[in-house]
Amino acid sequence: MNKQNSLIVIFSIIITFIFINNLTCQSLTKENIKDSLINKMPSFSIYKDNYFITGVPTNITPTKYNADVKYQVSFKQLLFRKSFSQNSYLFFTYTQKAFWDIYRSSSPFEEINFNPSIGIGKPIIKEDLKGYLVFMIEHESNGRDSIYSRSWSNISLSYITKIGHNTEVNIKGWIPFLYKEDNPDLIEYIGISELKITHQIIPKRLMFDVTIRKGFSWDWKGAVQTQILYNPFKKSNQFLVLEWFSGHAESLTNYNEHVSMIRFGIIVKSNYLIK
Repeated sequence: MNKQNSLIVIFSIIITFIFINNLTCQSLTKENIKDSLINKMPSFSIYKDNYFITGVPTNITPTKYNADVKYQVSFKQLLFRKSFSQNSYLFFTYTQKAFWDIYRSSSPFEEINFNPSIGIGKPIIKEDLKGYLVFMIEHESNGRDSIYSRSWSNISLSYITKIGHNTEVNIKGWIPFLYKEDNPDLIEYIGISELKITHQIIPKRLMFDVTIRKGFSWDWKGAVQTQILYNPFKKSNQFLVLEWFSGHAESLTNYNEHVSMIRFGIIVKSNYLIK
């Protein structure tokens, strides 16, 4: 990491820590803290959506060579049960996303992306829960070397809140670093921010989800991912999902190639606020 990137990282960490600690929210009594969200939060839980989906491209003729399975495993582990610094909490996450050419004769894995992180979360509470503020340091890599090596790191700040009873909004921005050696133009495609909206059309049964990411360039580079989710299991966070992804950087190795894929499968949904 060069001197400039080091200063950016240190400065951002300091500013974010000050911001979190001085956020103006209603003071919590000892009784409230004892019965707070952090104390009720499971030590081990899912983090991002966990899914197993399969599909074909929509912009070229589907074959067994371009159809695939995409799956993701993601979890979060609290590092301390007790809250600290104005009812915030420290946690570790790990996410692994894989692209599996299951329809080819040898069923090879085209790519696996590894994404560990450490973060600080803080429930935003006034008269009731308003949302979560989350600061994270993340790394993502495809685990390969030489010309196929792709990796990057970032520090990020996100805010998750509800609009009405059935809509959840997640706004996330990041400062990237340690990426220029392997992929100097990565930010042109992956950008510096992301917006995710989840809406319950029929509460607990039918949902719509859209994620938008704009590349850091004047022309259109980035991605849009939309999902329609149906829950046939009633009291469960397991859904059948139809997903369409269109854009760049779905995977790290081919981040600068535009893809358009429609997939279907099962997903275990992770939502902070919508229950």
